[in-house]
Amino acid sequence: MSGDLEGRDCAWVIEGGEILTPGGLVGGEDLGLADGRIAGLGTSPVGARHFDAAGFLVLPGIVDLHGDAFERQRMPRPGVTFPWRLALADTDRQLLSNGVTTAFHGLTWSWEPGLRGSEAARGFARALEGIKSDLACDTRLHLRFETHNLEAVAEAEEWIKAGRVDLLAFNDHTEYTNKASKYPHRAKTLIERTGLTLEQYLEKLNEIMGRREEVPKACARLARAAQGRTAMASHDDETPAMRDFYRGLGCALAEFPTNRETAQAAILAGDAVIMGSPNVVRGGSHFKSGLDAAQAASEGLCTVLASDYYYPAMLQAPFILVDKGLLPLDKAWDLVSANPARAAGLMDRGRLEPGRRADLIVVERVAGQAEVRAVFSAGRLVLAGAQAMARIRALGC
Repeated sequence: MSGDLEGRDCAWVIEGGEILTPGGLVGGEDLGLADGRIAGLGTSPVGARHFDAAGFLVLPGIVDLHGDAFERQRMPRPGVTFPWRLALADTDRQLLSNGVTTAFHGLTWSWEPGLRGSEAARGFARALEGIKSDLACDTRLHLRFETHNLEAVAEAEEWIKAGRVDLLAFNDHTEYTNKASKYPHRAKTLIERTGLTLEQYLEKLNEIMGRREEVPKACARLARAAQGRTAMASHDDETPAMRDFYRGLGCALAEFPTNRETAQAAILAGDAVIMGSPNVVRGGSHFKSGLDAAQAASEGLCTVLASDYYYPAMLQAPFILVDKGLLPLDKAWDLVSANPARAAGLMDRGRLEPGRRADLIVVERVAGQAEVRAVFSAGRLVLAGAQAMARIRALGC
């Protein structure tokens, strides 16, 4: 995927491309990068290398607030696991090839053992901390805490206070799990990642559901720890009242509200509403009752798109919204860059403006599909195919 990236730490001038600015596409201007930041339009830093982006789009790097596809690198088949470090390194390459320059890995820490259990969570956190500096994508931890995971509350609180968590989300999948367990084919999917028998799984589920009255207090404890430290989200809010409850804890992000009424309530309250980009690419939710993300975005009911379970969808979704006439490119691209950056409190990225972090991607549209030709992360060329390497003119460094 990448060629000889010698000189990748140099200053750069991106020339000849159509550059997406906050005001729309701009052609005929050079974009300068220096010291890991955007120098600005019409600038040419001393000693810079030049990248010929003629015929390409130059876009802000994608910011993914919610992605758990890395789990497939860890456990590609039920019960078959590979080291977390290997999984994270492979995921890094997938992210870059799809234009993602900032990724919040959605680590689900659940009451169940196996892929989403406590040992797996600890192993993931250790591996990420050990490899993070070697990853080209700015990779962060989005802790998806299952609210009934009461035995892990104290440890999760320690993680938050120690700064190990970059985004905290409250998840409650117990009702869904309880319903799914009644159907053999759906139960099989759930238990395959745990290593339990169906009987053991149901016993554990009944046990944790029996402690439901303890959950609100546990949520409040974690929310207090996160206040002022990290952004917070609630997942799968089913009613405006549920959204109100979590907003009261400090959760300003609403992930995947399950109906229009709840999404509207969130928007009216000024919350960020996150939906899945696979929903846009597939033409609707894979849940029969789920909201249509494309329609929601066009109506202002979705402000952020995330990869969810499929990284390539992040790159394609904005162009689908444009092609359908639902949004102009600048507004569609905000859904995967500026808006998620702002929702996570990362005001140093998401737009190609002077002083911001130089995260940008060079994209070509081929037969209606967007394809990444080059990726710059903090001003460093971290991915470039053979075609892109041929477009580099070295004047300095």
